[in-house]
Amino acid sequence: MSSIFDPVKGFGVTFATMFKKVTTELYPEVKKPTAPRYHGRHVLNRHDDGLEKCVGCELCAWACPADAIYVEGANNEEGARYSPGERYGAVYQINYLRCIFCGLCIEACPTRALTMSNEYELADDNRRDLIFTKEQLLAPLRPGMERPPHAMRLGDDERAYYTRESHYRPVPPADPGEAYDQKAEFLFHAPQGSPDGAA
Repeated sequence: MSSIFDPVKGFGVTFATMFKKVTTELYPEVKKPTAPRYHGRHVLNRHDDGLEKCVGCELCAWACPADAIYVEGANNEEGARYSPGERYGAVYQINYLRCIFCGLCIEACPTRALTMSNEYELADDNRRDLIFTKEQLLAPLRPGMERPPHAMRLGDDERAYYTRESHYRPVPPADPGEAYDQKAEFLFHAPQGSPDGAA
């Protein structure tokens, strides 16, 4: 007997919804702010002197459950470095057709080279344009930074880069539609001896 009234109950929900106020998003004219820890487009960060934090270890690629990251490491040359370590990421690609924005690559990175910004406007009508290269992912040079390759400026060896008090993270844009590369990075104070701010 109850099965007879089931369709009536279903239509009752439909008719009740008809009288509720409709929520209209005025996107893209009005962009909704994202959460501070929103998982958006990836950023490859730099050290204070401009050297890249990525050391080409490929741990992010191994951690990615969607196989969206491709990394090729190469050796640094003394006096002409791209990173403080022995190696750097010569080729770095993220396929946003595969990426599920889970953040496991961020957790796997030992040098905090890879972080995620608040930029979410990644749609495109060309599949090739959704494979981001290293040049597209690298954070912009701030005042005082020097474009690699160059020698280490913050110390005599790579340990000086991982025992400093100041490290940088991307700053969420005030306007969610604003591209990350138009913003600077903000200063994040981490405990001494901890490159990622962990206790």
